[in-house]
Amino acid sequence: MVTIGFIGAGKMAEALIKAILKAKITKSIIASDVSEKRLDYIKKNLNIKVTRSNKEVVKKANVLILAIKPQNMADVLKEIKNDVANKHLIVSIAAGIKIDYIQKQLGDKNRVIRVMPNTPCLVGEMAAGFAAGRYAKDNDIKLVATILNSAGKAFVVCEDMLDAVTGLSGSGPAFMAYILEAMIEGGVKQGLSKDVATELAMQTMKGTGKLLQETGLSPKELIDMVSSPGGTTIAGRKILEKSDVKKILIKTVERATKRSKELGK
Repeated sequence: MVTIGFIGAGKMAEALIKAILKAKITKSIIASDVSEKRLDYIKKNLNIKVTRSNKEVVKKANVLILAIKPQNMADVLKEIKNDVANKHLIVSIAAGIKIDYIQKQLGDKNRVIRVMPNTPCLVGEMAAGFAAGRYAKDNDIKLVATILNSAGKAFVVCEDMLDAVTGLSGSGPAFMAYILEAMIEGGVKQGLSKDVATELAMQTMKGTGKLLQETGLSPKELIDMVSSPGGTTIAGRKILEKSDVKKILIKTVERATKRSKELGK
């Protein structure tokens, strides 16, 4: 049975652990964290083994998920270096930390997979991209895909595309929330209460995504389907299409992607 070890037991780790347990990928999970309070919470609510020792996680697990902040990566890798062995698959969800860096710190031939998750992982609706290092095996890739898909949807990409994944889905929840905030304000200005406008806007965004996913319609096809000649949608579209909204959103993803590349240097 695979034993999955989490170094770092924050919110993202918690969400992944819940998804792994729910999907019955394995019952053998151990997690470490610097916070005793956090470990007590994880042990009580998820019923897994916990420890203050990162080294203990490495010794007991054969899959190591590095769920730590990028600024803590160097210290953690230095701490566990002598305990990492050929049996270990190393999975990093630390933004901006490249596979080559992890391999150089731990040993050039380690099996490493780098993941770019996003915050909807917290509700089981993650959109993630992941890239495999040169020594990762097909079974490693399949296992990571299984873990990530248990918490949403995941796609294999080349590592140099992870910056684009960061710009689109990594930062995307903030961009979607910005649009949602504007839609809510629009509803309030037309007389709706804040609570009703919020629920209507959120459900509309959620329902639109689900409709596109389940029907296979393209966004353009859905736009055309909703836009009755001379109707309300056409009237509203004229405002969007006369503005630079589309170009601005494209530039938003481009800038977030560029910043991801800058941070990775």
